[in-house]
Amino acid sequence: MNFELLATDNQSDARAGRITTAHGIIETPIFMPVGTVASVKAVHLRELKTDILAQIILGNTYHLYLRPGLEILRQAGGLHRFNGWDKPILTDSGGYQVFSLSGTRKLTEEGVLFRSHIDGSRHLFTPEYVVDIQRIIGADIIMAFDECVPGTTPYAYAKEALSRTHRWLDRGLARFVETAPLYGYSQTFFPIVQGCTYPDLRREAAETLAAKEADGYAIGGLAVGEPTEVMYEMITLVNRILPRHRPRYLMGVGTPANLLESIALGVDMFDCVMPTRNGRNGMLFTRNGIMNLKNRKWATDFTPLDPESDCFVDTHYTKAYLRHLFVSQELLALQIASVHNLAFYLWLVSEARRRIMDGSFAVWKKQMTVQTMQRL
Repeated sequence: MNFELLATDNQSDARAGRITTAHGIIETPIFMPVGTVASVKAVHLRELKTDILAQIILGNTYHLYLRPGLEILRQAGGLHRFNGWDKPILTDSGGYQVFSLSGTRKLTEEGVLFRSHIDGSRHLFTPEYVVDIQRIIGADIIMAFDECVPGTTPYAYAKEALSRTHRWLDRGLARFVETAPLYGYSQTFFPIVQGCTYPDLRREAAETLAAKEADGYAIGGLAVGEPTEVMYEMITLVNRILPRHRPRYLMGVGTPANLLESIALGVDMFDCVMPTRNGRNGMLFTRNGIMNLKNRKWATDFTPLDPESDCFVDTHYTKAYLRHLFVSQELLALQIASVHNLAFYLWLVSEARRRIMDGSFAVWKKQMTVQTMQRL
């Protein structure tokens, strides 16, 4: 993997770059649609490529490990061949999902023993095994196994968890180095900066990881219950330490305003289920604000979903029609809303990139943050 830094904003830490992988180029800043179980919910691959213009999607190690399972993925030749996506894929480590199973998992120095949410079967994730799993999945970018603690975690346990995460990182990195890709193309390994909301722990984590000289870095453990202002403080602190010439991936964030502010703080990559999950529940993001399409006020509004957007769904479908689909519980509503929201998110980061490169990012960001978050 190669990262080129192409432009920076003169009023913030925003950057425009280019990541080159075995499956194609990723123009940053970028948003990655979440394809948890080898599919982006309610969205066809054709729409991802031609309508949403996604450059990379995310897969979930925990869920893919359980279903369809490693043997099927290996026989298929990896996730790219299994689901037909021929562009880059990133997989998370499964750590967040495993640690969210607080009632059915046991943490040890070796790893995490947990029960499947599907059938109750027992499994053990270790830092080494998580690398092996992601080798079999075949993602272009894979994550280290880490312990993700809630934003309200007491300092003593957050420090203990961070030390364990760093020991696990060394083990996972060693396994990555001593193993080879399975399908004839290269993979890269991102460590994850943890440390909860404690500045000294975040600083320690960023310095420890920066010394590893990885190809890129993820920032995890944010947007998990802490105030938004604290999240931005942690991002600022971490990005001042992480290498400038490597991509930075903020995991699981967030709203359009979160993306814009984090881009200004120097983040390059994002993922979040919000555009598809909220879309399936009738919430649409637009350049002018957020709409609840189930609201009666849209019943006779025959204008496009986002009149200023170039996304194809906005010219084909009206607010009144999409509301009708939601009220009628038609499955097409979920598809249209999901495609629309993802198209908006991809437009937002691509426009941010354009603005960074032409020097107008700061003014545009201020205006767009206000516009996109108002309720319509």
